[in-house]
Amino acid sequence: MSLGSIAMKITDVEAYHIAIPFEHGAPPPSQGSGGVRTTLEAVYVRVATDAGLIGWGECFGFNCCPVTHFAIGRILKPFLIGRACDDIGALMLDMHRRVQSSGRNGPLIFALSGVDIALWDIAGKARKMPIHRMLGSTGARSRVPAYASLMRLDTPANVRKVCYDAIARGYSQIKLHERTAEAAAAARETAGAGFPIMLDTNCTWDQSTAVEMARRLEAYDLTWLEEPVFPPDDYKALATLRRETKIPIAAGENLGNLLDVERILDAGAVDIVQPDPIKMGGITECWKALQIAEARGVQAEPHSPWHGPGLAAALHLIAAMKTDCLAEFYYADLRISPMGDAGVPRDGFLAVPEGPGLGIDVDERVLTEFRVA
Repeated sequence: MSLGSIAMKITDVEAYHIAIPFEHGAPPPSQGSGGVRTTLEAVYVRVATDAGLIGWGECFGFNCCPVTHFAIGRILKPFLIGRACDDIGALMLDMHRRVQSSGRNGPLIFALSGVDIALWDIAGKARKMPIHRMLGSTGARSRVPAYASLMRLDTPANVRKVCYDAIARGYSQIKLHERTAEAAAAARETAGAGFPIMLDTNCTWDQSTAVEMARRLEAYDLTWLEEPVFPPDDYKALATLRRETKIPIAAGENLGNLLDVERILDAGAVDIVQPDPIKMGGITECWKALQIAEARGVQAEPHSPWHGPGLAAALHLIAAMKTDCLAEFYYADLRISPMGDAGVPRDGFLAVPEGPGLGIDVDERVLTEFRVA
């Protein structure tokens, strides 16, 4: 994306590693790496320009937050200060080249993702346009149906309770993060026949176990089975599972670059591909990934279970897509949101921001209060 005659240079880049307490209607959820999660962690990126415009981005975090935070301040910031940011594509390509020895996936790519989103925010503000318009949308989608992406609930009793609460709030689709048929049964019993339920196992089974579990799960009419195999880039195992079950297979949040997108589609590994703007290079790369999926005739559902600029970025991408799509929302009530009421679902829908850039305001006082030392 080029801004033509709108010339600006980056004057500052700052990363905020934050951890905000939350409630989700059940005991604190377990984490994949052990222990329980009592806060939601994220890394926000603030990019300032000599034109007085500020852009906000978000990087994938969780346990990676300290590394991602370090990567922004010690590796990316020295390269970015003083650089022109009127051509996002050219600047980001240069940044990817400069850090290529550090890998094509993982915390450094997460850091680049946050910077890219912030640059798009600046570009939209400079043009006085929302990002989805810059991507070519007609503005026809003013809101997007959101599914409640539940945290790990561990027991069927917790699944029943939180599913009931989410439905009462107006959600008409639910995604579980569970690993048992009993959990799926509890959700189906609570929601009733025909209610869309997705199941994300967070990359937990080997191929043979995944096939066995998928066959057990077929009884619960899942909309899709997500990230069922470890490691997540074992596309051969995913393709085998896809042939062995009637449940549509979804994956893609762990894709780090466009070649990964090509590989997962070439392998016939998924029915639904899920690139994440805060994990695979921001809006620039995620938009390309969505276009690749569209050209291949594969359903795309951007991965977006966040509460900050990453969610706003996903909403702009969805609003610009030619096909209908759902938005993912992490089902958790933050003690206080850095974006205020923006990005909060209403009756199961998320509003597409219409202000310039991301169309959201970030309260730096909240970031300062919950900043991790």
